[in-house]
This record gives sequence, C-alpha cells and structure tokens, in this order.
Amino acid sequence: MSLDSTTKTEFPIPAGVFAETVTEVKHYTDRLFKFRITRPSSFRFRSGEFVMIGLPNAEKPVFRAYSIASPSWDEEIEFYSIKVPGGPLTEHLQKIREGDTVLMRKKPTGTLVNDALLPGKRLWMFSTGTGIAPFASLIRDPETYEKFDEVILTYTCREKGELDYGKELVAALKSDPLVGEMAQKLRHYCTLTREGYPFKGRITDLMASGKVFDDLGLPPISPETDRGMICGSMAMLQDTKAALEGFGLEEGANNKPATFVVERAFVD
Repeated sequence: MSLDSTTKTEFPIPAGVFAETVTEVKHYTDRLFKFRITRPSSFRFRSGEFVMIGLPNAEKPVFRAYSIASPSWDEEIEFYSIKVPGGPLTEHLQKIREGDTVLMRKKPTGTLVNDALLPGKRLWMFSTGTGIAPFASLIRDPETYEKFDEVILTYTCREKGELDYGKELVAALKSDPLVGEMAQKLRHYCTLTREGYPFKGRITDLMASGKVFDDLGLPPISPETDRGMICGSMAMLQDTKAALEGFGLEEGANNKPATFVVERAFVD
C-alpha cells in the first residue's frame, strides 16, 4: 500500500493508537522483510516485548501482534515480518514504503524479557523464521550481556536467504558503540532444514542428538546454569518447550520467573 493509496481516503485513528511514519523498508526474500517506523516520545517498552500493529486502510483496522525487533533504547521501532498471501494484514503491510503510516497500539507486552528468567550463566535463544525478532531486540540490549556470561542465538530457517536478517544483525553488533564489546559473549548458530548447510536440521533434533552442544563445545543444557527463550511456529514452540523440560528446565512468566520462557503471540 503506497502513501498515495493511504491518503485517498482518510480513516479515523482509533483511540489508544499511535499513527507513525515508515522510515525504512528492506525486503530480504519473497517472504520476509523488515521495516522501521518513528517512535513516539511517550512509548516505553522492555526489549523482547511485542505490540499490536495495523494499517489505516479501513474503518476498523486489522491489528496483529508483532515483536519489536529494536532494543528499548532505539530512537525508532523496527519490525521483521513474513509476507502472507491473502493475510488480513500482511497482504497490505508488505507493500508499505517510506513515508507511509503504520498504526501501533500504545501498550507493549510479552514474556521474552530478561526479568522473566531467574539468574543463570548461559542464555539460549531458540528462534525460527520471524521468531528471531524479539531476539534482535535483546541481543542489542546491554542488560542481556550484563545478566549472562554467554548468549547463544540459534536460528533455524528453511533456505539460506532467510538467514540474512540475522546475519546482518550479528555482523552489525561488532561495531555497535553501545554493545559492541559486550556482544563478544554472543554466539550465532544457524541451521537450515531444506538446503545444504554446515549445520542442518531442526534445533530440537540437534539438541536430542547432542550435535548442537558438540558444535558449540558446550555441555548439555542444565537447570543450574542455562536459561532459555523460545519464539517460532506453534509446532516449534511445543517441541522446543518439551526439549527444555526434558533437560529439567521449568517455564516461567513475568509474574513467576523460572528457567525458560515462551512467546505465544503470532503474526497472521
């Protein structure tokens, strides 16, 4: 949806909603893209949270939950999205350009925050597809590195091009003035399920076989030292949750911190 198409008909902005301007759009594959919008001066969130977003293209706009991919200190808000043919929101969202308007509800929430985990030595971030978005926020936040000695971001996709967003993020961390030095604690473990790659397979299978631990030179996950965060498809959430529970970890929440947390908000 171009700026021209949004200005032909002016719809009212719903109460409790910010109307923000798109500042950047980048397409990675025919299925994945990121975009950035202006940040309201009054908007506050914790790195790892999500918010509801929509477009001003109807009397009653469709809103969907999107993890905020930028860290809490960023002056703009970043999102990483899938393109769903016929999706009530993404069908239109994938067509946005710089200067267009995106609606954002004022209240962020979510479980993938550092406060929902008990103190530990090592933080595992398990992601697939656009599930990397909350971790894109957390790996750019100094608090993550202050709380953990090691941070492992696992990212499983189907094809090589789908890894580009994560690789771009991690590469940029090296020169980040705020967390560049601290991000030496970060390890990025990418796997593919449909194409040849140095590391291949679903992360749950690689945990079950022990290969991920051998590849990284780490001991198996232990509730004494390891903490986990999970974000991805419903099947991935269930399987990874079961895997972590098999290692003795327990699911936590904002009001009851424990040894791993799961995000259950989805896009389309």
